[in-house]
Amino acid sequence: MTVVDRVAAPAEAPASAPRERGEAAPGLERDGVLRTCSIGALQLEAGGALPEVELAYETWGTLNADASNAVLIQHALTGDTHVAQGHADQPGWWDSLVGPGKPVDTDRYFVVAANMIGGCYGSTGPASPDPDGLPWGSRFPFVTIRDSVRAEARLADRLGIRRWHAVVGGSMGGARALEWGLTYPHRVRHCVVVAIGAYSTAEQIALAQAQVLAIRQDPNYRDGDYYGAVPPNAGLGLARRIAHISYRSEPEFSFRFGRRGQGAENPIEASDGAATRGRYQVESYLDHQADKLVRRFDANSYVILTEALMSHDVGRGRGGAERALSAAGSEFFIASVTSDRLYFPEQSEQLARWLPGEVPVYTIDAKIGHDGFLTEIGQLGPELRRRVFTL
Repeated sequence: MTVVDRVAAPAEAPASAPRERGEAAPGLERDGVLRTCSIGALQLEAGGALPEVELAYETWGTLNADASNAVLIQHALTGDTHVAQGHADQPGWWDSLVGPGKPVDTDRYFVVAANMIGGCYGSTGPASPDPDGLPWGSRFPFVTIRDSVRAEARLADRLGIRRWHAVVGGSMGGARALEWGLTYPHRVRHCVVVAIGAYSTAEQIALAQAQVLAIRQDPNYRDGDYYGAVPPNAGLGLARRIAHISYRSEPEFSFRFGRRGQGAENPIEASDGAATRGRYQVESYLDHQADKLVRRFDANSYVILTEALMSHDVGRGRGGAERALSAAGSEFFIASVTSDRLYFPEQSEQLARWLPGEVPVYTIDAKIGHDGFLTEIGQLGPELRRRVFTL
């Protein structure tokens, strides 16, 4: 096996078994190192197909003899597989949750995190080569949350995991975790769903559509066939601004920025025309968030994954969400963020009501907004240790 650097790049040539890329390393003992696995052809829910799919993933810890200690952690929309630092140089995005001695203790559990199909962190996506060696671009098919779960089930098969001790995710990761619990209930003991509802609502779809159109209407988008040319950075940056407003709360914005100007810039001074006025601090903040994403993410993947999240509906083809959830067989742990204005706490409460038995909704008390599922996940640690991670 070989080790791969963590970069946003098209998947490489397929292989028949999990492998690493780069320098030689035996087995799977290196934590937090990106690997890839070929899972074969994949027929998609909407009718398209991919002739060969690779999933990129990272692991932490050691799978025990009966494979009963495996945990799958799902990333959010623009997240990646690097949940915890492990042996890599970069910190993980859930280091407070995953690692030695943490609630998801990698001395006891074997943790897996996979990049969603359609993404740009190693899994097959629109920047990946098609069978002729050209980027998929505009020809990459529409994928759904269910498609991603079916792909991950094949990865689990390759890793020798028949049943997850837990599948855990927040936001889009929570949608994938929830879909795992309904698509493969016999393969999930605990399902931890944070900051997401049973389906994407009309408002959430509307916000997503604005982001997708911001990218598609960038002249450099070229219907998705911009590889080798100027990428649609302006459209991707605008999409990120729209999204980030929904990720943070109004009190957070008011406390941090108020109506203050950015440095020496004066938002009420424009002697050479309206376009020359200075920025408010909050505008500078959104510019910064846009610039960060543009440097690390592919616009096509943003479109593909956003539309996949728009498709999220556990009730589709199952008689509606309430009926589908009432027959769920996994043990559910549901949590919300008190100040979330993207996926409202009421959606988590509705989700819990529709599940069998009495399912409590735990809360992350954070003023920051939706992003509290990332920054304040440690608040759930004690209850997760008590109810889910008990080994």
